[in-house]
Amino acid sequence: QVQLVESGGGLVQTGGSLRLSCAASGRTVSIDNMGWFRQAPGKEREFVARISWRLPITSYADSVKGRFTISRDNAKNTVALQMNNLKPEDTAVYYCVVQSMDSTMYDYWGQGTQVTVSS
Repeated sequence: QVQLVESGGGLVQTGGSLRLSCAASGRTVSIDNMGWFRQAPGKEREFVARISWRLPITSYADSVKGRFTISRDNAKNTVALQMNNLKPEDTAVYYCVVQSMDSTMYDYWGQGTQVTVSS
């Protein structure tokens, strides 16, 4: 089992920045990828970004490329999402996720943290 705790959400104006953090605990040796999803009111949950736990590989949704940066600190078992030039359409609950090495899906999810971007 892997437990995830997110922090760093909040309210920001258009064009502002926020940094989300996610701390993993438990069976962290099983982590293959970590990432972020988000869900806006009335919309389906969508992929935001992903980072390999062992390789220098990242991927982003087209909607956030050039504005968001995902990073990790293996020593601290944390992943961060730096969000710059935020837009009202970025408003959502952001979820930290883990894909285990023996899984084909994201099998652990955090409780979510709210990000609200005012226009």
